[in-house]
Amino acid sequence: MIRILTVAICLYATSAVAQANVFLPCTQMPEIIQLFKADHDALDRFYFVEYSPERGARYQELCRGYLDRLSAIDYNTLSTGCKVDYILFRRDLREEIHRYDEEERNYTALHASWFPFADTLYAMEKARRRGKKPDARLVAYDFDQITRQIRQLQGKLAAAPEIGVTQVRSARRIIEGLKYAAGSVFKFYNGYDPDFSWWVPMPYAALDSILGVYASAWDQKLKGLRTDSSGIVGQPIGKDEIVRQLGYEMIPYSPGELIAIANKEFAWCDREMLKASREMGFGDDWKAALEKVKNTYVPPGDQPGAMMDLYDQSIAFLKAKDLVTIPPLADETWRMAMMSPQLQQILPFFYGGEEFSIAYPTNTMSYEDRMMSMRGNNPHFSRATVHHELIAGHYLEQFSCEHYKTYRHFETPFWTEGWSLYWERLLWSLDFPRDAEDRVGMLFWRMHRCARIIFSLNYHLGNWTPQQCIDFLVDRVGFERANATGEVRRSFQGGYSPLYQVAYMIGGLQFEALKHELVDSGRLSYKEYHDAVMHENNIPIEMLRCILLNAPPAKDFTTHWRFYPLP
Repeated sequence: MIRILTVAICLYATSAVAQANVFLPCTQMPEIIQLFKADHDALDRFYFVEYSPERGARYQELCRGYLDRLSAIDYNTLSTGCKVDYILFRRDLREEIHRYDEEERNYTALHASWFPFADTLYAMEKARRRGKKPDARLVAYDFDQITRQIRQLQGKLAAAPEIGVTQVRSARRIIEGLKYAAGSVFKFYNGYDPDFSWWVPMPYAALDSILGVYASAWDQKLKGLRTDSSGIVGQPIGKDEIVRQLGYEMIPYSPGELIAIANKEFAWCDREMLKASREMGFGDDWKAALEKVKNTYVPPGDQPGAMMDLYDQSIAFLKAKDLVTIPPLADETWRMAMMSPQLQQILPFFYGGEEFSIAYPTNTMSYEDRMMSMRGNNPHFSRATVHHELIAGHYLEQFSCEHYKTYRHFETPFWTEGWSLYWERLLWSLDFPRDAEDRVGMLFWRMHRCARIIFSLNYHLGNWTPQQCIDFLVDRVGFERANATGEVRRSFQGGYSPLYQVAYMIGGLQFEALKHELVDSGRLSYKEYHDAVMHENNIPIEMLRCILLNAPPAKDFTTHWRFYPLP
């Protein structure tokens, strides 16, 4: 009876698109994904020394074991949602193996010349985990010898020819791991082992200090790399790696095609910007119209209140149009924060989610930086971004991902940023901007997202320098120069993936194309579509499409959804 009921539930849950947000009682994939995460977390806690060869090898072993377990599952018996999970889980296991292969290559390239002492520290930390009693005098000797060796390596490093960004960044991560390994050994034994406490403290202090100095010496090599007048040192990845990463993200377009999409969208923005400029009385001088809008900034101290007013307007609009379910707890639990001047050098605008962080001047900023911050965060610009950061954008995403299909850990910026950008486009089409000034503000941000694709891909293809990217944002979009510099620095030095800036507009266009298939066709209402998206958690949008259309992907799936027409 129980088996019959289970089959009936499965058939019911997969019978129609309208029920795509119903939990599918497929146990195989949620269970194996949750087991992998638990195993991975256990390894994280045990093999905590970053960049150690032991750590990378153990993670690869784990991933290969789970690939074997996946191969034992009968793919044809899985529901559509679980087939999606299978494909994404397999993809991520392969990607993690690839990532640790890259880490091993980077480590091997540096080990003999710059870190010949690393194995000694790794071995000490490995023995420490199970409390092996050390030969304290030998530990002190090893620490002292490594300190002497590093002093010699510093001179060699200073005289070395140009070293690449990849080498410098890998070296910094190796050093951080080695400092942590040595510190783990010292903290465990010192004070508990009398011999250790007598022999080791001074040699350890010298070693810890020299590792910090060695790290700074590598930082100097990074600063010495040739750059342009911006001073920004990034790491262009080249066409082959861009294409590989696009395949991982399930985006079946070449870099050149993505730039063509951005230019096509930019042309639309140009036409709309000229319409708004003419309506404001500036004719075709859209930069003059933009200048007027920038000068509508609110006085210092008033920005939080202005943002709260915009939030209230956007929530009222969403409710009046019945566009999406707004959980009362999500509406209740987001909060504001003010961004530090230091962070504003990288993030000159808001960032959002549960904490809505506002960029606006403080009393420690220069006059020029204060004016740029206020002008770049005026209310008309912010009209496009408050709902992007909160509801129905990033905070609704976060809230939903914490409540629905929480076993899915397939996060992609094309979903995260694409969903929020989709809402900017949708609210534009539903007449959320009230006048020409609002349209100029919202168009600034849409142009910004087009520009992100163009400058970031051109940079990673090796076509543009960081300074050219900054100039492009200033000349083509109308950025304040300090904000443009912060945007480019964030893109190339802020820890973002090379495709992150591409993901905003491209992900938004994916959601828009899926909306056309499901809502414009009459198959779902806006609210049904939006709620269904929020109930599937953060996954590549082509896979979301498979679920919502109940179109099971083939086991040998490769990305193929051409969601944007090009000639």
